[in-house]
Amino acid sequence: MTKAVILCGGMGTRLRPYTYSLPKPMLPLGKRPILEFVVNNLKAHGFKDLLMTVGYRKEEIMNYFGDGSKFGVKVKYLIEDVEKPLNTAGSILPAKKELQTDTFLVVMGDHLTSLDLRKFYDYHKKTPGIATLALKRTGVPLEYGIAHLDKDSRIIRFDEKPIVQNLINAGIYAFEPKIFDYIREYDDFAKNVFPRLLEKKQIIDGFVFDDYWLDIGRTSDYEELNQTISTIDLVLRK
Repeated sequence: MTKAVILCGGMGTRLRPYTYSLPKPMLPLGKRPILEFVVNNLKAHGFKDLLMTVGYRKEEIMNYFGDGSKFGVKVKYLIEDVEKPLNTAGSILPAKKELQTDTFLVVMGDHLTSLDLRKFYDYHKKTPGIATLALKRTGVPLEYGIAHLDKDSRIIRFDEKPIVQNLINAGIYAFEPKIFDYIREYDDFAKNVFPRLLEKKQIIDGFVFDDYWLDIGRTSDYEELNQTISTIDLVLRK
């Protein structure tokens, strides 16, 4: 059974004051915590063997999910010291032996997405790299029209308020066990591990997707989404 790691150990400082009493993944959306949506998406795509990295207010997560049987999955916990956070990559090092047998996923416990994770996993299995990153395609409209010049500084074209496309690291990763050769204690994936892979000429593949994805990073994002889901729940109960 393919394993997936859910990173839940952060303190969620950007979501204060809500996260003073709850870890960010346990903030409610309607009647359920964010993390339950994450677990359900993994389960829906066949990933039922889960490891959760926990630290800040870990009891809230562990008491709610237990061994996972209530949710149709199997859950184990990787516990880190809140005083010495291990960061995203460092937090999975204690599971090195358990994750050495096959490809595994890593996802964030506070991101929502409708991405087909099985499709993402299958894509990775066809690539030569030891890591594949899910990249969310986004577009940012510019406020002004853009002029394009030729080599003689003559205007040759205007683009009126063009949309600049970017590919966002969505925090959804597929790894081969060899990734552990490049992870050190207290490493962060984006800041340390991925640059190290590129430095060592290792291949990192990208999987571009347009499905729904949201990092609930601001109180306004959370309040708006919670209100929307709470309203839907209320309508469905009538």
